Amino acid sequence: MSRKYEGLIVLTTKNQEGSMDDLVSAVAKDMESSGAKVENINNMGRREFANTPRKITGAHYVTYTISGEPDCISKIQEKLALNESVYLNQFNRVA
Repeated sequence: MSRKYEGLIVLTTKNQEGSMDDLVSAVAKDMESSGAKVENINNMGRREFANTPRKITGAHYVTYTISGEPDCISKIQEKLALNESVYLNQFNRVA
């Protein structure tokens, strides 16, 4: 049973070579390799943080709309934890 999810991924470009578009598409490929189907990508741009944790002043916010089995979210989060450019990830089920 395939379910629909929306994921907010906060990406930093610290220690990153290449463009932000390359990073966004690489994260989408990681999601697809975990068994999800990426339906929509919305790049919301760079936003500054109110305080500066980990000496990072801001990051790029990207939302992904995906569909997949319920266990694909845990697989995606495991892969994103290994990516140094992913600062934060949050997934919610869309009704």
